[in-house]
Amino acid sequence: MDRLTIFGLVAVSAMLLFYALEDRSPRYILAFAGACAMGSAYGFMQGAWPFGVVEAIWSLVAARRWWRARELAMNSPAG
Repeated sequence: MDRLTIFGLVAVSAMLLFYALEDRSPRYILAFAGACAMGSAYGFMQGAWPFGVVEAIWSLVAARRWWRARELAMNSPAG
């Protein structure tokens, strides 16, 4: 395996892990957004630009979800 393939494997594996953990903390949503950004970078570097574009959009969606979850946690009575 070359370094680009390993980078892609790490990015997609991180996406799976952080997606599974999202309900535990808003930090995992942010980590998922970062992993999606890594997946996007991988897509562009590999030459699969449609994958890169979709992952970039997912990264923005996840970052927005993190922002909202963070605000909810800060405004909750327990937060």
